[in-house]
This record gives sequence, structure tokens and C-alpha cells, in this order.
Amino acid sequence: QCQVRAFAASSTTSPALSLCAICAMSAAIAAPEWYVSHGALKIHPSLIKVVEVEVCPGTGFSPEYFWSCLEQLTKELRPEVEACLKRRDELQEKVDAFYERSKAAGTDCATKEFRPQCKAFLKEIGYLEDDRGPVSISTQFVDPEIALVPAPQLVVPSDNARYVLNAVNARWGSLFDALYGFDIIPSTSLQLGSSGAGFDVATLSAPAPPVSGYNPVRGQAVIEFANGLLDEIAPLATGCWAEVTRLWPQFVGQQQQLVLLLKSGESTSLKTPSLFVGSVGSLGPPSAHSSGAAVAVPVATKISSPSLPDEGRIFLKHNGLHLVLEIDHEDPIGKSSLSGIKDITMEAALTAILDMEDSVSAVDADDKAKVYTNICGVMRGSLEAPFVKDGKTLVRRARPDIWLRDEKGDAKALPGRAVCLVRNVGHHMFTDMVLCDGRTVPEGFVDCLVTTAAALQDLRGTGLVVNSRLGSVYIVKPKMHGPREIALTNSVFGRTEEFFGLRRDTIKMGIMDEERRTSVNLRECIRAASSRVFFINTGFLDRTGDEIHTCMLAGPVVRKADMKKEPWIKAYEDSNVDIGLHSNFQGRAQIGKGMWAKPDSMLAMLEAKIAEPMAGASTAWVPSPLAAALHSIHYHRVEVPQRQMQLAMRPAASVNLILEPPLLKLKLDAHDIEEELRESAQAILGYVVRWVDLGIGCSKVPDLQNVGLMEDRATLRISSQLLANWLHHGLITEEQIRETFLEMAKVVDQQNIRDRAYRPMASNPDDNIAFQAALKLVLAGKRTPNGYTEYTLHDARRRAKNAFSSRL
Repeated sequence: QCQVRAFAASSTTSPALSLCAICAMSAAIAAPEWYVSHGALKIHPSLIKVVEVEVCPGTGFSPEYFWSCLEQLTKELRPEVEACLKRRDELQEKVDAFYERSKAAGTDCATKEFRPQCKAFLKEIGYLEDDRGPVSISTQFVDPEIALVPAPQLVVPSDNARYVLNAVNARWGSLFDALYGFDIIPSTSLQLGSSGAGFDVATLSAPAPPVSGYNPVRGQAVIEFANGLLDEIAPLATGCWAEVTRLWPQFVGQQQQLVLLLKSGESTSLKTPSLFVGSVGSLGPPSAHSSGAAVAVPVATKISSPSLPDEGRIFLKHNGLHLVLEIDHEDPIGKSSLSGIKDITMEAALTAILDMEDSVSAVDADDKAKVYTNICGVMRGSLEAPFVKDGKTLVRRARPDIWLRDEKGDAKALPGRAVCLVRNVGHHMFTDMVLCDGRTVPEGFVDCLVTTAAALQDLRGTGLVVNSRLGSVYIVKPKMHGPREIALTNSVFGRTEEFFGLRRDTIKMGIMDEERRTSVNLRECIRAASSRVFFINTGFLDRTGDEIHTCMLAGPVVRKADMKKEPWIKAYEDSNVDIGLHSNFQGRAQIGKGMWAKPDSMLAMLEAKIAEPMAGASTAWVPSPLAAALHSIHYHRVEVPQRQMQLAMRPAASVNLILEPPLLKLKLDAHDIEEELRESAQAILGYVVRWVDLGIGCSKVPDLQNVGLMEDRATLRISSQLLANWLHHGLITEEQIRETFLEMAKVVDQQNIRDRAYRPMASNPDDNIAFQAALKLVLAGKRTPNGYTEYTLHDARRRAKNAFSSRL
């Protein structure tokens, strides 16, 4: 099997011929006559245009120079890409042969007694590399949002400008909106005939006037939650936040402190006064002649009608994150809060990954041109996304910085946007939107050059906004297998810096710990990029897919729901943190955890996701801006640096447990097998049909219980590899798979019945491109390199686009 075999067939009607991958040792292919020549390159016109119009302007480099750099990079490093991919295949073939020999000899590969023999074999073939001892990263010029402050992280498909801007602006999010809009606040009944006004269920008090469908009962529950959170994060010297009627800054000597008036008439302060860091607006004591110490005000005084205006913002800072108390006694929400706090703006997603990989459907030059345009726009601050709200056309842009007067009275700006990281595609992806000497080019090479060129204005201070205040470019590189591939990425980044005249190690590397050979050799992977690594992350979804594929022939694997109970996954998660901490990551780089997959289940997220900072992670992925606002609560509740110091004292996780495959120990009954087959088939079809027909790379796909789950290529990899594994070992048959997929196609069709752009699968499955692609992912899953789904998806999407074009 060739790691980058070509699954796609070209078409003369296609606007681009971008194969997702093509055999690295294949013969040259002829470029269409409408491709543009530059030296040894043949380039698709859409890519020519985006480089000329979006990428190069303002960089000081011409498009001709850009293409010369790509040609040189390809000729220098493509052979090493080919060698790395060939090595992947060779190792997998040896692992497969080892399991086949062992089973033929009567060995039960699921037993613990087999583990030492397996480990010795992996060491012998070079899969498990020598550990050369401790390593300490020396990465410099890493922004504090990454190096110092633990916080949520958003991942967003880069082909959608509106989503990109939402993610960039998610550094600041409304706590009240997040609480009110999700299941954290239980559903409350509305009084009949109140047109949306609620009532106090406990006291049966009279309903409040209706406010555009606003439910005051639910709103009051939000205020109570917020007051409780403030009591937890910023407790008062006396009293509690629910008793606060007024708050304002006042100078004590040369520095301001926050003064709070309680409903008893007593004034108080924060238990930790240093949490107050600034303010904006007209905030003052309720008496006009109060200029010094807080004045005790009789309870009878009408605090809602002070002699001074009471509208503004109070800035608190806890565990490195800001909270902004939005105060307005005249606002409908502020009126219902004794303190006048109408909202709390949480500093939330300090970083956002603009994804070119798993969450996008970019299969040709036109698709990539859209991605590159958005990346350039957001890095330079020029990206805009028009949208319609209440019949009005509005334009979304990047949020400006936030100005305030700090505790000393000096003007200060807080960054308004998340620091953007860009996830390029992996080394296994090749594209024919550019041909070099008639052969496809590693797509990651193009991604890297475009990402760096897009950041040049930021580095020079000529952009409309600032992304990295310390002058770095952050690229997350996925799907790397072992230290040699990290070293390859290091070489690509180094040559790119030389091309653009940048300081060595300006381009920082994020290592996705999502492939088994990287996990078991993580320390050596870090060593290979020790001067530029800024991030390691346990991408447990892809990691599970690779785990299944690696042990494909060892035996049938456990069900998806049982995978997190297996020894390997806890050892893998712990080992990532252990190695990061012992490699000097604290204060220099991020240690990350994966995605919350249920975007509507925020109560469950609030209860469960605190486990990630408790596990030592300084960041974790969330599915939406409001989820980021809620997840930020966890970083107030857990002091991550202190927790990391505690964890650094424990024994390191054992690689022996990481190498333990998730094989079934007990035979499954027919019901369990059928249930897993149905659930996986429905999930595969629900995601693939939207990817192939609609070009949507990341979807909220309802499961069989109609619970929306975030699906991308990583979750697809798990489902398809599990069924391929069960098919190989006889738990299910091809006939069962085909029958179940047809049954589930009807379910998916029904779930998408309201989508006008949706094309049903069940009515003509034999000729439906998406349905056949979903089947292929399972039936050919055993022989697909590393179990990756990209090859089949890209081929199907291109054929679907061609079919659609032919009907126009």
C-alpha cells in the first residue's frame, strides 16, 4: 500500500484538478493548458490570483518570488516527505505481519502476557525509538496568551469568514448569554397569558412586565449564578455579591480600589483588593458630595436613583483572566439585578486555531483560495463578513482593543481578539493545484508559505490589527508520525524563514499528539523542535482512529463508548502532560486537551470539562464562543500552574500502558454489535453526506437520539476504522454493513428533510456519490493508509462538484 495513493479521478469539467494525495513515486502528470507556468511549476489560475491579490501585497515580496520559493522548497524537501510516508507504510506492514504471525501461532494478542513481546518487536523495527533522556524547550517570544495564561481555545474552519471572525472575537464573551441560552439554567415555566414574562415559582409572586419574550424567572436564575460565581472568584471582605447595590472605584492614596455598597448600608471591599484592575464610565457613590471614603447610606435611600450616573464597566483579573462587570441600572437586565450588573463579559478564548485541515472541505484550488483569503484577511485585520439581522445588513469585523483606566488612573488597552494559530494540512496531503516538474506538490508547503506571508504585515506592524505582540507566527502541524516527521516540519519552517528574511524560530510549531508513533516517542518529537515548539495537544479523536488502525489485525476492538475506559487512553493523556511539564513547558508553551463534542450540552460540559485543567492542561478545545465563556470558569476554579507543579511530582505515565491495544476481552452479544453498527453507520452517513454534497467540513450531526454531536474527519476516522476492524474479524459482514447503511440513509434523509440544499441518499444509493463514499470508508478502511478519510472524501467531493457543474 502506498501512503499517498491517488483515489481521485480527474475531470476535464473540473475547475481544478487538486488530488488530495497522489503516489509520491508516480509518473509525471500533464497539466491542463490553462495552468500558468512559472519555472518548473504549473499553477492553477485561482491560486495565481489569490497569491497576486491577497497573499503578496504589502509583504515586499513579488508573486514571482513566492513561486520561486515554493519551487525551491519542493525540490529540496519533497524527497524527505516521500521517505517519511514510505516509512509509515513499511512500519504498518511489519506490525500487520507481526500480528498475523502471532495469531497463526495461537497467541491471544489481547492478553497482558503478550505485551512485552509486542514492545520488544516495536523496539526492534524502530517504531519505538530510543529515549535520549530529558529535554528542555528553549522557545522564545511566545505570547503570554499561550505561554502564561491558561484559557479555552477555539478551533474554527478557515473557509467560513463569519465563523473565523466569531472565533477571533471570542476572546470576550457574555456570561449571561451563555447561561441564559443553554441548559445550565433549568427550564422554567412561563405564566399563562404573560407574553413571555415569568414568575417566581417558589413564591408565586406577580409576573414582571413582558420584555420581548424575555423570561425574568430564568433571567433571575442567571443573576443568581453570576453572583455565586463572583462570591467564588472575587469574594467580598464582608457580605456577598447578591447584597451589593452599588460599586465604584475610588482613590486610596495613589491607587484606586473598588468600593461596594451593600443593601444594609454598609460599605465593603474585595477580600483581595488587587483583583480590581480598572474601570470605564460614570461610576460613583450614591451621594454627590462623597469624594473620599464610602458614605453609609440609609436603607430607605433609593439607590436606583443616585445623584450621579451609574453606568460603566469594572475590570477584575483573576488567574490571569479578566472579568468585566457591565453596570447599567437603567438597562432592563440591570434593573432586575440589585447591583445593576447587566452582564459579565468573560475573557475566554485567548487563542483560536484557524483550521485548514479536519474541519474544512477544501479539495481544489478554488476552495483553497477561499481559505487563503480568509487567513490573509484575519491576520491583517481586513476580513469582513456581511450578514443580515432583523432585516438589516450588517458587517462583522475583528473586535478592536478594549480601553480602560487602570487602578493607577492610566489609560490601558486590553487585546480585543484571540491570538490566531493556523493549522496547516499534514505531510500526507499532496495537491495538483500546483505541479512541479509535472508532479504534485506537498500541500503543506503551500500552506506554510501562505500562512507566513499572511503574517508578515503583523510582524512588521503594518497591519490594521496586531496578532502576535511578541512577533511570532504560530502554525499547528497535524498528523505527524514520530520525530523524523517533526524534524521535517522544522526544516520546512526554517527554509520559509530564510525565504522571507525572518529571525530563526519566528515560526512556532504546534505538535498534535494524535498519532500513536508520536505518542510513544513524544519526548524525542519535542527534542526535534525544541527551539520552536509552543504547543502539544492530545487530539484523542484522531489518536483513537490511529490506535484502531495500528492494531487492525491484532483482534476486534472495543466499542466506541468503551474506548475511554481502556488503559492506553488515560496513560496517553497523562503522558502528554508529564512529558510537557518535564520538558520545561510551564511558562513557555501550551499543553492542550481535546474537543467537547456536544455543543448543546453545556451543563454537562461545565460539570465534566474542569477535569482538563485538573489534569494539567493549560488549554482545551471548545465548540463555540459561548462554550468558551463557560469553559473559562474552569480556569478561575483551577489555578493551573499550581496544579501543574503538583502533577510534576507524580511518577511519569508508563509507555507500556500506552502500547496496550484496546482489544475486546469478552465476546459482544448480537444486540451490542447491532447497536454499534447502527450508531456508527448513522454517524458516518450524517457527516459524509454534508461533506460531499454541501462542502461542509465540520457539522453538528444529530445521532440516533437526535442529540447534536460535533463531527469532523477525526470522529469519522474512528467510526469507519472501528467498523472496518469488526468486518475484518467477522463480528459483522459486508451484507450487514450494506443493509444497515441503507437503513440509516433513510434516517439521515429524514433528519435533513428541512435542508433545501440536501440531496437524499436512500432513493438511489447505488448512484449516490456520498452514500458510496461512506460505504467505501468502511469496506476499504483496512487498507487505507493510517485509516485516513481524506482520500475518499476528497475524491467524492470533487466528483460531486463536477456532477453539480454538469447539471448547470
